[in-house]
Amino acid sequence: MKKSLVEAFNIERKPQKAVYVSDYEIFPDKKLLDDLRTKIVENLIDKEIPEDKLLNQFINDEIDRTIEGYDLSNLERSHLYNLIDNEINGYGPLTELLEDKNITEIMVNSPKEIYIEIDGQIIKDESVSFINDEHIIRTIERMIGPMGRTIDATNPMVDSRLKDGSRINAVIPPLSTKGPVITIRKFRGEMTKADDMIRIGSMTPYMATFLEAAVKGKCNIIVCGGTGSGKTTLLNILSSFIPDDERIITIEDAAELKLEKEHVISLETRVTNYDNEGEITIRDLVINALRMRPDRIIVGEVRGKEAFDMLQAMNTGHEGSLTTLHANGPKDALNRLETMVLMSGLDIPIRAIREYIASAIDLVVNIERMSDGKRKITAISELEKFEDGELELRDIFAFRQKGLTSSGEVDGEYILYDQQLPKVYKKIATKGITDIDFMFHQK
Repeated sequence: MKKSLVEAFNIERKPQKAVYVSDYEIFPDKKLLDDLRTKIVENLIDKEIPEDKLLNQFINDEIDRTIEGYDLSNLERSHLYNLIDNEINGYGPLTELLEDKNITEIMVNSPKEIYIEIDGQIIKDESVSFINDEHIIRTIERMIGPMGRTIDATNPMVDSRLKDGSRINAVIPPLSTKGPVITIRKFRGEMTKADDMIRIGSMTPYMATFLEAAVKGKCNIIVCGGTGSGKTTLLNILSSFIPDDERIITIEDAAELKLEKEHVISLETRVTNYDNEGEITIRDLVINALRMRPDRIIVGEVRGKEAFDMLQAMNTGHEGSLTTLHANGPKDALNRLETMVLMSGLDIPIRAIREYIASAIDLVVNIERMSDGKRKITAISELEKFEDGELELRDIFAFRQKGLTSSGEVDGEYILYDQQLPKVYKKIATKGITDIDFMFHQK
């Protein structure tokens, strides 16, 4: 039985590694490269693979047929083969970028405008390119297809993940006036332990010890920060401190959390179908999680009406819940949380909402991407009290920047405010955890 090339896309085969240089360093004739690549891809898409041919041989034959009459060197031909191989077995021009562990983010603005983030610095990458807008859309479809997501004129925006946990966001016309746009935040599998963050200077051993005690002591913790600051990575690390005998329910839009625990149930939202039905939101999943006998509820990101349900869970016996939200600092995080509760449509006075937040949240951990591209936990603050209608925070740990070094790196120091025993100490101590006694002068 013959199979089409499209059906052969899922064949498991180790792809050949390309020479990681600019297309146009190998092909000085830019137009020739684009023309040949376009012809080969269009010829292959609708063809069937004969039963007696292997996939790589079939590709080779099609390339030979297309480039007949052109004077190409072996290096040019090998590079052309690799481009087509990536179209079939990988993610097109993005294949090598996704395999490169040094790259943490990929941004496709147009066929010839691709940016990458390395060590926190964003640079334009001249090594890859797409043929046209249709080529970008085909690549998007390849990436999101296995996750059951679609993108078209009816659904021109998608937020999904790749098999390795990397997060992909794509927007196409008419929402994007420039053409299809891709943003991929790669999953950093090597950053899974507190020791990793200590090693790169994102926090101190004292901070790690305190956070471990807080998680084991079932403090309710919010991780806040800006886009790309490392909130999900930090949430993964905090989750690693949860005892192995606890039942954990994780709730996310696109599953990014990688918990190395046995008793974990991962829930993921669902978008509407073509009949505009079947949507399952974060709020729906939070409500349902309460019926699943969780010891811990971890919400990947709170961004709307589900904030009230999350607070409700924290206030009704589900201690030790963890979540993230976008904010510029601990105080801003509480203000955003307050606003999100108001979005739930419930007729609750502001004072009552703040009292609810004060009784639910124990700690707010702020992480930032600094000007030199490095991530640092800049504050671990506790919600100390609710007084005169206002929520009051107190820093336990903080990072204070002094300036920049001659090489452009952030210069600063971590501070432990040890003169006063944190309010959360009592909650942690009642769980039999006394690992943080030595940090504070007053007992």
